[in-house]
Amino acid sequence: MAGHLTLDDLARRTGATVELLKQWRELGLIDREGAERFGDGDVQRVRLIRLLLRRGVNLDSLVQAERTEPFLGRYLSHLAEQGAGGPTYSLAQLAERSGFDTEVLQPFVEAAGLGGTDETFSDDEVSLFRGLKVILESGLPDEALVQLLRVYSEAIGRVAEAEARLFHFYVHERLRADAVSGPTLTAMTEAARRRMMPFVEPTILYFHRKGFSRAVEDDAVLHLQEDTGLMVPGQLRLAVLFVDLASFTPLAEVMGDETAAQVLARFSQLVHEAVNRADGRAVKQIGDAFMLVFRDVPSALACALDVDQRTAAEPQFPAVRAGVQWGDVLYREGDYVGANVNVAARLADAASRHQVLVTAAVKEEAKTVASVEFVPIGRRVLKGMAEELDLFEVHTRGDEGKGVRLIDPVCGIEVVPERAMARLVFNGREEFFCCHVCLQRFVEAPERWVRT
Repeated sequence: MAGHLTLDDLARRTGATVELLKQWRELGLIDREGAERFGDGDVQRVRLIRLLLRRGVNLDSLVQAERTEPFLGRYLSHLAEQGAGGPTYSLAQLAERSGFDTEVLQPFVEAAGLGGTDETFSDDEVSLFRGLKVILESGLPDEALVQLLRVYSEAIGRVAEAEARLFHFYVHERLRADAVSGPTLTAMTEAARRRMMPFVEPTILYFHRKGFSRAVEDDAVLHLQEDTGLMVPGQLRLAVLFVDLASFTPLAEVMGDETAAQVLARFSQLVHEAVNRADGRAVKQIGDAFMLVFRDVPSALACALDVDQRTAAEPQFPAVRAGVQWGDVLYREGDYVGANVNVAARLADAASRHQVLVTAAVKEEAKTVASVEFVPIGRRVLKGMAEELDLFEVHTRGDEGKGVRLIDPVCGIEVVPERAMARLVFNGREEFFCCHVCLQRFVEAPERWVRT
């Protein structure tokens, strides 16, 4: 693409050496038309090449892909659709055009995930920060805007990543599996992408409106609680639930990542079904653990027991464990922090299979709930905490228990006897196995897996 930049200018703008750019030109990666003048599109092209090489792409493979089809051009066109290209500005120019002092603007730029080494800014950033200046002038303090920008950047970044990854795995790779290749693969992939893209941003806006409606309802409750003295300004009172799989680590070790991912996907589905039924919210997922929050204790307990019931109904599945705490928490950047969050997490860590552990604060808050009962298990010191707490195990009232559970000694999955893939008597004890892999592991080293 012809433009106003020389080769030296292109090197300064991209961080690549002139010698490297000359090599890439000889290989046909840049300056394909021999124009000897470069523009903003070439800057994007060089940055994309450098990114691919940093990520381990072989230069010869990149050259071959570019010769087969306009590989770089295809992705650069995607970037252009998202506003890449056009005039660029330094941080000082961005500040001037958006009405900020440079020093005031800097933390907002960093919170938005911008401002990396040698980064320049486009008209999109100018429009963004002009709007942010209006938000500040409307009364939102700097600290709050920094938090908001981090949430926007990280949350929407995850959305965009999911869009790209899932499209690649479930559209592009499935076409390849059907023996579609070359220009046909490119054309079919592009046709599918272009058909989907117009609906992406309206979908995001829909979920934002839906989430904001719920947040407004919660805000109304918060205002009244603060006005009537039920809540200290700046704090929230919530029920926090942590739930995870009791034997996920050995399962992943024995079964491998793909099987573990399938189990985790099913667990995620069951958790989200339960939290939606209980009118709660999934705050985050860390491995196989979920942090969920609820407006009240009965909803949190209902969700915990529901997750346990749903997973127990699966024919072969790991057991779950959970911890619930009630009390004041602090809101920070889309997350919740504080002592009560830590207690809930430690309760889940201390719980056994199919056990929902709670504190006296939860028991007191749920004393009018007739459908559950609390079984005291004594005073304990939770890991990382100094003081003992009175702990209780929660059961659905009238539940006679789930009976004897058969556990695969290798991976920890609970096995329905009639659906066990294998059985083995060892030292007079019958062991049940979910698959032949676990049976083989057990036979190779029974002393490692036998239970006392």
